[in-house]
Amino acid sequence: MSFFDHLNELRKRIVYSAIAVLAGATVGITISKSVMGVIARPIMDALRANHLDERLYYTSPTGGINIIIKLGLYIGVVLASPVVLYQVWLFIAPGLYKHERKAASVFLVSSVSLFLAGIAFCYFILLPYTLRFLIGFNVPYFTPLITVNEYWDLVLILMLGLGLIFQTPILVFFLALFGIVTPGFMVKNFRYAILIIAIVAAVVTPTPDALTMLIFMAPMIGLYALSIAVAWVVVYRKRRADTVARQGAD
Repeated sequence: MSFFDHLNELRKRIVYSAIAVLAGATVGITISKSVMGVIARPIMDALRANHLDERLYYTSPTGGINIIIKLGLYIGVVLASPVVLYQVWLFIAPGLYKHERKAASVFLVSSVSLFLAGIAFCYFILLPYTLRFLIGFNVPYFTPLITVNEYWDLVLILMLGLGLIFQTPILVFFLALFGIVTPGFMVKNFRYAILIIAIVAAVVTPTPDALTMLIFMAPMIGLYALSIAVAWVVVYRKRRADTVARQGAD
């Protein structure tokens, strides 16, 4: 394909992706009220556990519609992501060899799966403990007045942060592929990795209690162990390919 053919192909994939996002956002805005109930469940449970009024507030006349539109757009991006990823695949696949197509498809599936696993861990495990600690930290003579936007920002930061942290094995895969890290190096420096994980958990965790920090550290340590296995597989396959190449040369 010529340069302009590539541009036309790219334009077509972008248009299809934009249409998918627009359709997803339309659906998202339609169901956003129901989804908001699911997102609000952890904070409602925390408020109920501390015998507080189970309500979230918005402080401007447009606050309600803004949160519905914002949530609808996020839902639209999530719903459209399979279509968008498929369009990306259609654009890059013709330029890849067969084994490269297989590797790229495994990368896309693994990346999305790990990101969703991070979101699920945040929603079902980390978020309830964090909110119960924060809401339960009573200040005498004061009652918490939590706004929808503040709660949504906290949820978004935690979910996005955990989703990105769960991409660690993918990052290590590329680092091992280019020879930057090896499984031996990662095992040798395991204790330093634990120290770095503890520092990251202490900085990122929105509460000062040790339990939430440990909950945050647990998947990171597990991901580090998984990353060691990923690096080992990459190094093993590279060495085997080098051996086959040398035997073929002989």
